Amino acid sequence: MNVLNYEIGDHVAVVTLNRPEARNSLNPELIVALAEVWEQIKEDQQVRVAVITGAGESTFCSGFDLGTTIPVITGARDPQNEVEELIASDRDLLRRATLAGYDIEKPLIGAVNGHAIAGGMELLLSCDLRVVGQGLKLGLSEVALGLIPGMGGTALLGRHLPGALAMEMLLCAQPILSDELANSGLFNRLVPPADVLTVALQMAHIIAANAPLAVQAARRVVRHSADLGEREALVLESEAGVVLGQTEDAKEGPLAFMEKRTPKFEGR
Repeated sequence: MNVLNYEIGDHVAVVTLNRPEARNSLNPELIVALAEVWEQIKEDQQVRVAVITGAGESTFCSGFDLGTTIPVITGARDPQNEVEELIASDRDLLRRATLAGYDIEKPLIGAVNGHAIAGGMELLLSCDLRVVGQGLKLGLSEVALGLIPGMGGTALLGRHLPGALAMEMLLCAQPILSDELANSGLFNRLVPPADVLTVALQMAHIIAANAPLAVQAARRVVRHSADLGEREALVLESEAGVVLGQTEDAKEGPLAFMEKRTPKFEGR
C-alpha cells in the first residue's frame, strides 16, 4: 500500500496521507514521499491548486511517527534502512515535507478531516486555506515529550492565533477542539468531517478557474509583504501588477468579460 496517494484533475492536485492504521503519522517513507510530491507540484504547470487531506475517518495527521521518525532524528537509535538514513542525514528533508520554510508557490488548501496533532498541526499551519471538521482535536503536544514544535509550530502559531491562545496550545500541550476555535481566524470553514474534502475541492476548483499567474502573484505579494511596512508592501504589489499586465491572461480576462463568456486562461 502506498503511504501517499496523489491525483490530479482539472488543474487540482489532491495529496492524501495514507497511513490510517497509524493515524497518518509521518514515518520516514511518508516524509520522503511528501518532499518529492511538493517538488512535483511546484514544477508541474498543469497544477494550479493543491489540496492535502488524510485517509480514514479518525486523524488527518498525528505528526512524526514516534516509533520510527522521532528515534532516528533524536539519535535514540541508528537508521535501519536507506530511507531512515535519508532523514537522519538531511534534516532539511523534514522541513520540505512539512513545508516549513518551503514554498510550493501555488495555493494549498488543508482538508482537515480528522485530528491534527503535532506535525499534523504544523501541516495545517502551512496551508493557505483551511477547511476543518467539527469536533476535531487540534494541538501541539511536543513539549510534553521533551521537544518543541520544530517544523514551524513554535515560530508561526502566533501568526494564526491570538497570543494567549497560541501560548496555551504550545505550553499546555493539550489539544483544543476545532469548534472552540471557530472564531479564531485559524481556518476558513468549519463543517461536518464527512464534508471536509468536498468543501475543500469546491474552493480549489473556484481558485483553479481564475487566472493562475494572477493567483500566484496575489498569494506571493501577501506572503512576502507580511513583515514589510506599508510603503514597501505597496511597491511589491505595484511591481507584481506591472508584470501581470503584460501577460496574455491579463488581456483574456477583460475581453472575456466584455464578450460575456468564460475566460480561457493559459497561464501565460
